[in-house]
Amino acid sequence: MADKELHIVVFPWLAFGHIFPFLELAKLIAQKGHKISFISTPKNIHRLPKLPESLKPWLHLIEFPLPQVEELPENAENTVDTPQHLVPFLFKAYDGLEEPLTKFLEKGTPDWVICDFASHWLPPLSSKLGIPCIFFCSFAACGSSFGVELFMGKRSMESAEAKLLRAVHKRKEVAQSSQPKEVNRLFETLKVAQVIATRSCMEIDGEFVKSLESSSGKLVIPTGLLPPSQEDSNDHHWYTILNWLDKWEKGSVIYVAFGTEVTLSDEEFTEIAMGLELSGFPFLWTVKNRNTSGGSDESQDWIENESKRGMMWRRWAPQSRILAHKSVGAFFTHCGWSSVIEGLQVGCPLVMLPFQYDQWPIATFMEEKKVGLKVHRNEHDFKFTRDSVAKALTSVMLEEEGKCFRSEAQEMSKIVGDKQLQEKYVNQFVDYMKNNRPGYN
Repeated sequence: MADKELHIVVFPWLAFGHIFPFLELAKLIAQKGHKISFISTPKNIHRLPKLPESLKPWLHLIEFPLPQVEELPENAENTVDTPQHLVPFLFKAYDGLEEPLTKFLEKGTPDWVICDFASHWLPPLSSKLGIPCIFFCSFAACGSSFGVELFMGKRSMESAEAKLLRAVHKRKEVAQSSQPKEVNRLFETLKVAQVIATRSCMEIDGEFVKSLESSSGKLVIPTGLLPPSQEDSNDHHWYTILNWLDKWEKGSVIYVAFGTEVTLSDEEFTEIAMGLELSGFPFLWTVKNRNTSGGSDESQDWIENESKRGMMWRRWAPQSRILAHKSVGAFFTHCGWSSVIEGLQVGCPLVMLPFQYDQWPIATFMEEKKVGLKVHRNEHDFKFTRDSVAKALTSVMLEEEGKCFRSEAQEMSKIVGDKQLQEKYVNQFVDYMKNNRPGYN
């Protein structure tokens, strides 16, 4: 029976920082001859990269229409479509998928469900139906273990990361009513799921995998880091970027991207832009779009029209391919785990400006690993300045310290980019599901 193919339902939260790691894991499992039902909303499914023909018999993309919630913008099915203050209503709509998912699970009789933090109702539902549930934590283990320890009182609320997290969230006026609900979703999911899978490998963050296992009291299985495959693209937009990158010397360009979840204030946008100019390095800055990335029209237009070295890119960008280009010498990032993995996969040192959630402990961990440097924030208001941005960029790109960051990032790329090592973790995860499916002895 261990050789019988598995049927696994995969149900990520409605954010690309979650959907893409879930899809990467689903693809790797499907490659081994197991059936995957990957469920999301129509708009999110249509935005996914085209699946290889070889996976189509195994990996099924299933569309569940998102229930209408009056307060949500029209056609909003993802956090990238939704202003931050309206995200609680996206959670509300997501919760409305419980009924169709229940019917699907009853009919489909899967062997396992792999859920995200947001569907706190799914582990008890699957348990009721006799289907074991795995919570796949697509965050870094250092971030999730940090959160669990805070929640359980095993880590001081006065720790540096906890203070920064509170201060920046307060300054950004994150709705206080929504934050506890998000946190509660995570811990309700943790509490009821049988197993935790984490996007980790023991060679890099093994100490945090063990810490998460200890603090949660659950079996924690690392899936490997799931680095994205750098697929070839004939998209004409890529050639526009490529032609611009080709103009610059090796290792001279700073690639700037803060993900799909971070919205900068006008002040933050301006300080970053001025810091980039002060540094003197050419830079490619990708943003979601003018309305949701932050920054006034004037500051964004200034970069496009006045900067002699900067390029602003407002479309989807092939981040892995950009980071792998020979002209890119550093990655200026918010420290989302997916972005960090993409940077380290090609040995690109990091300049780190965390804003939320697990980004703080990730940045601290990466600094300890000497693969990058955090932008300094003031102690009294936790703000950063153009000077602190320029100083961090210069340290990584030019100064003696930067040689260490580049060397350590190259060393870490040998682990992150080791396909055999990363596949070993996926194999172990699949073996666990095969050997522990319902009815297997």
